[in-house]
Amino acid sequence: MTKQNLAVFLLSFGILLLDKELVRAQNTVPDTLKKYILTPPPPETPKINGASIFGVRAGSAFLYTIPATGLRPMQFGAEKLPKGLNVDRASGRITGRVMERGEYKVTLTAKNALGESKRIFRIVVGDKIALTPPMGWNSWNCWGDAVSQDKVLSSAKAMVEKGLVNYGWQYINIDDGWQALRGGKYNAVQPNIKFPDMKGLSDEIHRMGLKIGIYSGPWVGTYAGHVGAYADNADGTYNWVKKGKHNEFYRFVDPEKKEKHGVNYHHGRYSFVKNDVQQWMDWGMDYLKYDWNPNDVYHVKEMMDALRSQNRDVVYSLSNSAPYGDATQWEKLANSWRTTGDIRDTWDRMCQLGFNQTKWAPFSGPGHWVDPDMLVVGMVGWGPKLHYTRLTANEQYTHISLWCLLSSPLLIGCDMAQLDAFTISLLTNNEVIDVNQDPLGKFGMAVAESGETVVYAKPLEDGSMAVGMFNRGKKTEKITVTWKMLGLRGQQTVRDLWRQKDVEQSEEGFASDVEQHGVRLIKIYPGNSRMQAISGK
Repeated sequence: MTKQNLAVFLLSFGILLLDKELVRAQNTVPDTLKKYILTPPPPETPKINGASIFGVRAGSAFLYTIPATGLRPMQFGAEKLPKGLNVDRASGRITGRVMERGEYKVTLTAKNALGESKRIFRIVVGDKIALTPPMGWNSWNCWGDAVSQDKVLSSAKAMVEKGLVNYGWQYINIDDGWQALRGGKYNAVQPNIKFPDMKGLSDEIHRMGLKIGIYSGPWVGTYAGHVGAYADNADGTYNWVKKGKHNEFYRFVDPEKKEKHGVNYHHGRYSFVKNDVQQWMDWGMDYLKYDWNPNDVYHVKEMMDALRSQNRDVVYSLSNSAPYGDATQWEKLANSWRTTGDIRDTWDRMCQLGFNQTKWAPFSGPGHWVDPDMLVVGMVGWGPKLHYTRLTANEQYTHISLWCLLSSPLLIGCDMAQLDAFTISLLTNNEVIDVNQDPLGKFGMAVAESGETVVYAKPLEDGSMAVGMFNRGKKTEKITVTWKMLGLRGQQTVRDLWRQKDVEQSEEGFASDVEQHGVRLIKIYPGNSRMQAISGK
């Protein structure tokens, strides 16, 4: 073993020991939260979950894992798959490539010893991907710059082992902190010693039926002080690196403490966007978070063109605080865009971000989603010291309900390996997820507001309506919705989505007491059903 390899081994071993000690020290999940669980456990009979529509570009690599709960072993099927696709009956993974454009109506099946579940699934081969909001995990809100290959792989394994993959969660995204210097086949950014085998990591995540994402930005340096997609010099070198202003992970550090890494928050003279994209394609990346402020059309389009030049579908997510004046551009150029600065696990910050998205409504829809930032449930901390979210149980229900009504990307920000029963219940309610993943892709809007209470409504594809009754105040309030307020006709059934049960039938409306900082998330059906709308009755 060389001296360099020995140093890497000892450093990695030290990081691993530190990680284990931090987990033991910070594992303070409140047991009392178990009593607030509303989501019923899934039945042992098969149930297919997740989105009912999937977009892919002709010729792109296809990977979709049929999300289904129920007793294992389970056998999967997919009837009338388009030419070029095959399903693995044991794992439910659909892979291959479709060359012919069009919309294909497929019947997914999941069967175990107790029964069988079927679901219509539309595969749309065209120009759009991300026809429903992306669902996955991102490393920043738990590990921050302390992210490592082991931590990412741990989260991927937890997504499978704790059952989230069975509800449509699929992306495992590496945020800032993976980068070293340029090099390799394309003179692209290479991973630092925390990521000894990026291709191997990507392959292993794909073998789990999941997808993987990467992080970059069009500055000379990223927010956390690592190498960006632009460089100071034509050969891809960086002046701050030449001056030795970095640590062993190639993060900007000034030994004299005269400068912070923000000194590199600017676009360099030389673009290496195409180089980096080629490297990501070789690794097999499926998602890109592209981060700087303010976002500008030139650099957004430059990256979009580079991604689209490759024969691989990559969800393209902009961050952060996208200027509203360019909203018509973001919906054309990106699959999602952050409308805000970073979220924190406080009631005030979550409300500030979540309840102020209405102006973006006209620009959100299938293929292009408004993003008020990641979810702050579970063990968070921005690395490496973690703590349990400071949001109360009520506030967490509000957080998830609002993000689903807004058709926001759902990106888990906690340490997946430490998911507790309450957090799992928040993230595995298939009826709540269905609100977010509805194929119509409408943006939930405030339809009534009084004092600290507000009612959001979101039309769904089948004619029904998802409604969130939010109490932002400090005392319990009675909130009422009427069918007239929502523009609904005739007798309606009210379904409590968190509890997954019908609670009332009415010809006029629904009322409920809602606790402080809480929500009542309901679905009203049949709504103005398709048949009713065209029959004149």
